Amino acid sequence: MKYAYKAKDSMGTLIKGIVEATDDNHAASLVSAQKLIPISVSPIHPGLDLEKYIAKIKGISLSELASFTRQLATMLNAGLPLTDALNILKLQTTPQFSEIIGKIMDDVQNGLELSIALAKHPKVFSKVYIALIKAGETAGVMETILNRLADTLEKGREFESKVKGALVYPIIVFIGMIGVMGLMMVVVVPKLTVMYKEFGTNLPIATRILVGLSDFSVQYWWIVALLVIGVILGIKRFLKTPFGRRWWDSKQYDVPVFGPMQNMIMLTELTRTLALLVGAGVSIVEALQVVSGAVGNVVIESELKKIVAKVEKGYSLSISFAESQSFLPIIGQMVAVGEETGKLDDVLTKLSHYFENNSENAVKGLTTAIEPIIIILMGVGVGFLVFTIVMPIYNLTSQF
Repeated sequence: MKYAYKAKDSMGTLIKGIVEATDDNHAASLVSAQKLIPISVSPIHPGLDLEKYIAKIKGISLSELASFTRQLATMLNAGLPLTDALNILKLQTTPQFSEIIGKIMDDVQNGLELSIALAKHPKVFSKVYIALIKAGETAGVMETILNRLADTLEKGREFESKVKGALVYPIIVFIGMIGVMGLMMVVVVPKLTVMYKEFGTNLPIATRILVGLSDFSVQYWWIVALLVIGVILGIKRFLKTPFGRRWWDSKQYDVPVFGPMQNMIMLTELTRTLALLVGAGVSIVEALQVVSGAVGNVVIESELKKIVAKVEKGYSLSISFAESQSFLPIIGQMVAVGEETGKLDDVLTKLSHYFENNSENAVKGLTTAIEPIIIILMGVGVGFLVFTIVMPIYNLTSQF
């Protein structure tokens, strides 16, 4: 049975974790065996372990992965053996991540390389992450690679926070607008409809349409709910098909306002990852192959594979990028500079900074563009509701 425990180490730091034990005493002894002082030990009941269930749905966050990578780099740099470092990290994270780290530690203790052990958990460690660890193992510079990887993950986390922060206000306003309109349709309009019927008011066509929609929503709400759910599931299913995925990936960068932002974000990640791989000593071809599998867009993935084929035939990387219609000309131009100077990783890093700045500007532009659009939509929606509600009342009062 699994037991959740709270304990303190020799420095007084509070540590939480999970152990497999036969009873409470056995669990406490296992915690003590880890040179920890047990504070509390309690059995985990599978049916009541809501926190763990939610954690499984959420997965391992970018913040957790960045923290794990940075701490592992620091411990290895201090001369700590890999298995000892993993054991310490296992005790300092969430139960879900602790379980994964424990499996990785067991694999390493059984003789597997770290990159192979990490590859068993593709939902947590990306192909790029594993390729970099493998490069670090080959070159004997694991600490350096981990530090660079941690830097990249922390930048990604910071940028992700900026994007989410910029979109919070428009999303809240939009949800509020939908909520108010829904409340009007379900609560306010039905009450006014009763009043109109009592006085025998001749309703304008706009009001009759609104009343009809309101009556349908109230009486057949389950049909509306099923319709909404069906549309959402249908779209998700369509986008999972090869045709749907390719169609969306080919069109998403053409969407006004959203498209340029998505393109800049993709180019930021692509150039940053390429810089990291090339700087770690990974060959151009292998780096492109890894990036193509991690880019998350089948159209861009296809273009990168074409570039790989050209590079393998002897074409330079700069010419291969320049001839592609899916990438901005500046990439080919800057890569050419990197090839001439022999500092391709530095040039790619500068390119990623350039695209990152453009991405941040695109996010700001998105919020600037969305706010007036939402205000206009709110104005039109509220105006329509006011017109359809007030006009009958005005007609009613004019009868007296």
